[in-house]
Amino acid sequence: QVQLVESGGGLVQAGGSLKLSCAASGRTFANYGMGWFRQSPGKEREFVAAINRSGGSTYYADSVKGRFTVSRDSAKNTVYLQMNSLKPEDTAVYYCAAGTLPILVPDTRAYNYWGQGTQVTVSS
Repeated sequence: QVQLVESGGGLVQAGGSLKLSCAASGRTFANYGMGWFRQSPGKEREFVAAINRSGGSTYYADSVKGRFTVSRDSAKNTVYLQMNSLKPEDTAVYYCAAGTLPILVPDTRAYNYWGQGTQVTVSS
């Protein structure tokens, strides 16, 4: 089992920045690729970004490319999502997830473990 706990969400004005953190505990963090997803009311959970086990490869949804950066710190068992130039349409609950596939997959079905989510609200 892997336990994931997100933090760092909040209320920010459009154009602002937030940095989300996801702390992992349980099994070896380095064995898992990590993903960030988000979900708005009435919408399906959508892929945001992913990072592979080593941290050497990343993958972003087109909607956040150039604005968001995913990274990981193996010493702290933590994955981050730096969000810049935020837009009102980025408002959602953000979830981190851990998966065992060796490739980056923008699909919820590829991830085995999920955090409880953290709310991000961007005001216009």
